[in-house]
Amino acid sequence: MQSLVLARNLINIAKNLAEVKQQIQDAETLFKREPGSVFLLAVSKGQSIEKIEQAVLAGQLAFGENHLQEALPKMAAFPDKKLEWHFIGLIQRNKTKKIAEHFDWVHSVTNQHLAKRLSEQHPAHLPPLNICLQVNVSQQANKLGVSINEAPALAEYCAALPHLKLRGLMTIPTPKDTLQEQRAEFAKLVALFQSLNENKFQLDTLSMGMSNDMKAAIAEGSTLVRIGTAIFGIRDL
Repeated sequence: MQSLVLARNLINIAKNLAEVKQQIQDAETLFKREPGSVFLLAVSKGQSIEKIEQAVLAGQLAFGENHLQEALPKMAAFPDKKLEWHFIGLIQRNKTKKIAEHFDWVHSVTNQHLAKRLSEQHPAHLPPLNICLQVNVSQQANKLGVSINEAPALAEYCAALPHLKLRGLMTIPTPKDTLQEQRAEFAKLVALFQSLNENKFQLDTLSMGMSNDMKAAIAEGSTLVRIGTAIFGIRDL
């Protein structure tokens, strides 16, 4: 146990962040993307406040969390920092009020009921809550998300809600072994994104790509990658 704690303490988060940012820049160059067009979201779920503080000191200001009860103490630990908090996990019906009150973004909207609750419960004095629709591009029963065919109707519904701002789409595809297979999965989300924008929507966010498929996601047009372990190391919580 002592050696495990020591290993955690030796994590150089500033160095890891720099390396991840360089990988993003390299992928932007390789796939002829505009420099700086891919946003880095540091996934801090399961990570300690101390590690988040190190990341903040290294210049990282946007963090992704999967569990409300874990996220709230972290938010409270940085009251004077202009941090941006993204909810990226499963939304439980009894947690929508606190999510709507405390987060700047929600990436995992999957149905009208959740969207309606988030809009109704988001404080009116705050800017609209930025949301992404989570889309099940793999079309597997064990994957969360709205289907590609049902996504346009959900987008239409969400765009009309008063306290939400529909920003884009998110997906977590089934893991694939090759770059080509990974790109094929992400291409499905890109096609939906383009179709929605051709039909009056003004989406600007493609939340896709994690540590194991970030390169493929950037190749296909991701504007936001969600990276956790490569920055923070093993989870503490």
